[in-house]
Amino acid sequence: MSRTLRWLGGLLAAVTVATAGLAAPAQAATISQPLRTLIANLPVATEIRTGYSRDLFPHWIDADSDGCNTRYEVLIAEATTRPSVGSGCTLTGGRWYSYYDATYWTNPSDLDIDHMVALAEAWDSGARSWTTSRRQSFANDLGDVRSLVAVTDNVNQAKGDQDPATWMPTNDRCRYVAEWAAVKTRWRLTVDTTEKNALTSYANSCSNITVTVTHAF
Repeated sequence: MSRTLRWLGGLLAAVTVATAGLAAPAQAATISQPLRTLIANLPVATEIRTGYSRDLFPHWIDADSDGCNTRYEVLIAEATTRPSVGSGCTLTGGRWYSYYDATYWTNPSDLDIDHMVALAEAWDSGARSWTTSRRQSFANDLGDVRSLVAVTDNVNQAKGDQDPATWMPTNDRCRYVAEWAAVKTRWRLTVDTTEKNALTSYANSCSNITVTVTHAF
């Protein structure tokens, strides 16, 4: 997917669209709900880690064969100062903001691309029943800017595969809760009881903004 398409996908995800009463194919359904309603509607199920391997989620692919894989597509798209793109997708002159810890970086190597919902968490929450192709789409989701986010590397490593019941960023937690709920909704993933309780508790302290999500399939 091109960087232009990524931006268009982000624009679509950010715009509130009234869809009540409109028939649409399930794979293209777009919903708009208040944050607390979105969280309340997340289905609850027991998480199952059995059989998980990171290799079951092919990631950092170069979907549009432009020489930049998913990691670099995200870095280019999220730069606050756009970098120059050189041979082999080498990035120079860019600047990035990690919203998890309110920190700016100018060296791409200081940033990880976080799967908002970690691959292991996705597996636990329903992706274990998906095809490899679908897991690849999840792991490289450029269609919604909330799915992948450039953040400080050691902060991402501290998060690991934890959900909001056991890990939250130090900064902008309301944004994080909304983005987590949006990604879970987009991919029709479940939450466990402690995760849902944590999301509900955090959301009760946040503005009840309208969140718009387009299902991935």
